[in-house]
Amino acid sequence: MTSHAVGQLLLGLAVIIVLARVLGALARKVGQPPVVGEIIAGILIGPSIFGTLVSDRFFPADIRPALAGLANVGLVLFMFIVGYELDQSLVRGRQRIAVSVSIGSVLAPLGLGFALALWLAGRHGVTDVLPFALFIGAAMAVTAFPVLARIVADRGLIRTEVGGLALASAAVDDVIAWSLLAVVVAVGTADGGLPWQVLGVVPFLIVMFRWVRPALRRLAAARERAGRLTPDVLAVILIGLLVSCYLTEIMGLHAIFGAFVFGAVMPRAGGEALRHEILERLEQVSVLLLLPVFFVVAGLQVDLSTVDGGALLELGLILLVAIAGKFLGAYAGARLNRVGPRQAGALATLMNTRGLTEIVILSVGLQLAIIDRQIFSMMVVMALVTTVMAGPLLALIYPGRVVARDVARAERAALGEAEGFKVLVLVPGPTPTPAPGAAPLAPGSAPGSFGSAPGALGSAPGALGSAPGAGAVVELAVALIGARRPATLVLARLVPYPAAALEIGSGLTGGLLEMNRTMGELTDLAARVGGGVDVPVLARFTGDPGAELAGLVRSGRPDLVVGSGEVPHDGRSPVTVVTLTGPPPAAVREIIARFTGDTHADAVLRTAAQLASAYGVELVVDAGGRVSRSVAGTVRELRRQGLTVNLVASTAGGGPQVSVGDRGGPGPVGSGSALVVAAEAAQGAHIVVRTGSDGAPAQWMTGLRGPVDDRSEEEATQVTT
Repeated sequence: MTSHAVGQLLLGLAVIIVLARVLGALARKVGQPPVVGEIIAGILIGPSIFGTLVSDRFFPADIRPALAGLANVGLVLFMFIVGYELDQSLVRGRQRIAVSVSIGSVLAPLGLGFALALWLAGRHGVTDVLPFALFIGAAMAVTAFPVLARIVADRGLIRTEVGGLALASAAVDDVIAWSLLAVVVAVGTADGGLPWQVLGVVPFLIVMFRWVRPALRRLAAARERAGRLTPDVLAVILIGLLVSCYLTEIMGLHAIFGAFVFGAVMPRAGGEALRHEILERLEQVSVLLLLPVFFVVAGLQVDLSTVDGGALLELGLILLVAIAGKFLGAYAGARLNRVGPRQAGALATLMNTRGLTEIVILSVGLQLAIIDRQIFSMMVVMALVTTVMAGPLLALIYPGRVVARDVARAERAALGEAEGFKVLVLVPGPTPTPAPGAAPLAPGSAPGSFGSAPGALGSAPGALGSAPGAGAVVELAVALIGARRPATLVLARLVPYPAAALEIGSGLTGGLLEMNRTMGELTDLAARVGGGVDVPVLARFTGDPGAELAGLVRSGRPDLVVGSGEVPHDGRSPVTVVTLTGPPPAAVREIIARFTGDTHADAVLRTAAQLASAYGVELVVDAGGRVSRSVAGTVRELRRQGLTVNLVASTAGGGPQVSVGDRGGPGPVGSGSALVVAAEAAQGAHIVVRTGSDGAPAQWMTGLRGPVDDRSEEEATQVTT
């Protein structure tokens, strides 16, 4: 290139970046995906509106080959991301419905598109009709997973069954559509018969999934050892990507299929951080430069200035077949699986989004001369229309009030609707690995036994430093249920929203991976709770944990909330919140109920008594120096129920704890093998549970001095003897 051409190229790239960012931001402001603005930017630069005035000034012929090369690199990176974002965990639990919706949303537009293409072939002088008709049908059948995922997130549908089904169906649709398109491209480039290179596709796939995928897992381990994505790791990934693209290109399948396959074999399990960091790196070059260049290169091929009455008829039929075929196919697939009419309509609307994915497919068809420029232009308009209409049509079919109703219904179902005692557990993350051979938890199966030793769920002291693990919190909740039946134990985790969504791909990779990983952990944890307890699981993205917890309490109406660390409790809810503040001892030998006066005494005593009964150990009641009549009466009642209860009192001033009355002589109250139950210095019934080696009662009860009996400690103690 001459120096003048280099200058023109640099100026053109600057113009592309400005237009893409400005029009993308405008599209976002009017509620559309940014890709809509970027597609429009490409069309504006092309000959459709301004003729060759803009394109010749900023993008002369001598720099267009360089732009085309950059656009192809952008395509390769985008298809790598599409393959990388596909995850079988998206389909977990929804396989039957997702496959049904996907097959319907592929077959209907494929068949109608094939029939329409037979008519279009005669009008456009197509000589090789079969690949042309197959290509048009395949192009009609595509769904843009990245655009769909952004719409689902932006409209809060990720918390509804419709959102989950849409993501699962789009993931299956992508696999079917891209596989179909690969066959179409192979047929289109065959010249009457499959070339010998295509025979290498099967060995290529075997090598990629059988040997390359396990080898790539080592990259995730290398990233973990380094603590970040190193240049060496990224270089290996890019080399593998480019080689994969080269192999599919020489097989006549186009480089984008190699990129898609390489993304599909990248590690998922244990590679979440690697995936997020790779997408962060690619975002900086792909979103800002390479994909906008692709839109411009595609826009230069779109010419709507010559559209006449016949072309308008063709465009109308293309829109009708694309929209109706996709909508009716997805709707029928959903209704056959008993999805409600409104929800099925919303699902079909989401499956109609095409966006950038459609433009990629059309560009491949144009490069291979399967379609001509006019068909390409009309299909680009179809892609733009189907993407733009998704948001407004979704608001009409599935308005916010219905979304809110479905979210509330889903929360009630997730929290369990059965009658009986219900405990909501806020499970911390991540879940420690269970001890090998650990038995299921079976609350109330035998005095002092949950069906497993304490710590069987990973709650051994120090397993997670000074913080209790998920297993310890669940074990505490199981103990508090005890022998109550029927009972429901809801395992919930509040997942913070990602700080900033990536612009590349769906933008939800990190969040979706975290959510799927969380649901998998909760499901595994729930499977270990036995004893006839119903154990639903629930995971929620949240920016306000306190408000989210309040909403869960309103929806599920639990009798008890159990958590660890800082539980977001506002003190106004009538439900009792029990917090485990540290790892429990390996073997619990006593439960200590610690309080002062009557303030929170009932909640503390009830919680401590349930734990003592479940563990089969004695209950020590430490009333902080004075014992009221109500406390003494509760102690008598617990003894009549067969619980071993010792009533003690602490010396004034928070000094050493001594026995009073029936404990059997002076001695310390609490040790490393005891669990202490006390009230937190906060508004509302908020109970904390920790190991016995804590401190004096004064350290727990600052500001919670309630009315006490004015008799002496000895007199009060004699009431219970």
